[in-house]
Amino acid sequence: MENWIPLTDKELKHAWKTFDQRFKFNPSISRFPGFQAPSPYITYDISAYFEDPSLLSADEDLEKKALLSFQENITGTGEYMQVLDWQHECYWITPYGSFEKDEFGEWRVPVLPNGDYYFFLSKEMTWVLLGHPWEQSITIFGEGLIDSFTRHRPLLFQRKIREG
Repeated sequence: MENWIPLTDKELKHAWKTFDQRFKFNPSISRFPGFQAPSPYITYDISAYFEDPSLLSADEDLEKKALLSFQENITGTGEYMQVLDWQHECYWITPYGSFEKDEFGEWRVPVLPNGDYYFFLSKEMTWVLLGHPWEQSITIFGEGLIDSFTRHRPLLFQRKIREG
């Protein structure tokens, strides 16, 4: 099954317009969180990954747990979700497709926010994983996605910094 299908210009404009309107996205390197997450949501501090060398493989654990959680929330193997990479190309993916890694061992758009905002979201934007690079956090919202990540808790999801 094909993965990492670029959004068309029309899809891209619609996705960002909808995202900005729904979540009041206001990127900032100092004012956090930079968006309004609807309830229920949980924001996890992932700064330990960048500070603790023993957690270097935690990004792979996060990818595995994210795929499991996405699969539990996208029941049809032919169903796609969106990946928005702020200021870069954005894609349609299916959690049932292949996720090749680049020369740095990362997905085309990684789940771990390592320098940019990364958003993994359902087509309808009813559940979202939002990676914030400067706060070094990941916010998940949507009851089903929260339940899935609670069952498949990534190593990095140890400290909550916001919940609502």
